[in-house]
Amino acid sequence: MAKRRQLEAPTREQLKEIEDGFARETRLDPFGISVPIATVAAEAAALAPLQSTEERTEAARNRKDAERFREAEARGMIARDVALSEIVTDQMMRDRMALDPEEMAELKSSILSHGLRLPIELYELAVPEGGKLYGLISGYRRLTAIKTLLGETGRGEYTTIRALIRKPEGAAAAFVAMVEENEIRAGLSQYERGRVAVVASDNGAFETVEEAIEQLFSSGSKAKRSKLRSFAQIHEELGDLLIYPQVLTERQGLRLAGALRAGMTDELRRVLATGQPSDGDAEWALLEPVVQRGEDAPRDTSRGGRPRRVAAPSPSQKVKYLSDGVRLRLDHDVQGHFIRIEGMPLDDEVLEAIMQAVEIALMKGT
Repeated sequence: MAKRRQLEAPTREQLKEIEDGFARETRLDPFGISVPIATVAAEAAALAPLQSTEERTEAARNRKDAERFREAEARGMIARDVALSEIVTDQMMRDRMALDPEEMAELKSSILSHGLRLPIELYELAVPEGGKLYGLISGYRRLTAIKTLLGETGRGEYTTIRALIRKPEGAAAAFVAMVEENEIRAGLSQYERGRVAVVASDNGAFETVEEAIEQLFSSGSKAKRSKLRSFAQIHEELGDLLIYPQVLTERQGLRLAGALRAGMTDELRRVLATGQPSDGDAEWALLEPVVQRGEDAPRDTSRGGRPRRVAAPSPSQKVKYLSDGVRLRLDHDVQGHFIRIEGMPLDDEVLEAIMQAVEIALMKGT
């Protein structure tokens, strides 16, 4: 007969070890009562909704669609309605400077009948100002037509415009597409080509004007791009004063750029600021005598004949855009700070008012 084993009561240490192990595998319900892990798992399973294969497939498809939407939005491929009040209209990337009245009337009629078929292209301003969040890359005519329709009809639907928001890395490609479209549809003038390169560079799509010309007009010959650098220089140094720059012929533009390189910039700006030309011929008549003096002056053979590269704005430069295309450029050199006013001629009365305002501001600061 087998000998029975005598049972022994567990010690206090053994009881504590058992209790600790039990506590690790259970939780307390809201009333302080321990609940086993199996119960917790059963409750979680009961709360989880049962999904069919079709439902799980649809959920996965929705997640994939959401990822694609976010990616497309980040690449500026999703059109959205943007308030006109959020778009800078003084800093516009105009693919052409002049608007044909007949074409604008046709565009307005089309929008009235069928709505805006093609969205404009915008980019986010690096530093929003006064509620303005976006600058314009392309679609100047469409934006102008919508603004005109808002003024003429007062209809709420014209307070916004459908737009694609381009990120900085996509702005360069958008500029290239804009130039290519206009080269095919309605050739840009030489000045307009140079101008769009300067504007694209000024707004960060390209590091320099040189790079902008190389990429925007990559299909053109080396000689053509060299000429465009001359017209870009004209816009940089005289664009704020020229009234009819788009009618400059190629020969006139190259002669004018030569005068700039010959050191005639101040004199050219002076005749433009004081003259009142009625058309392109009259404006060139103001410029040509100065250009001729530049051509007659002894030539610095050490500089060569190639147009100098138009440098990008210095990092210290600040630009403020006002209404009607007026730009204030603040910068400094070895002589001190200076403010340059671009985009409109100024008479003596306005200049005197500006000087008084500066004087008052300086007196307050001392």
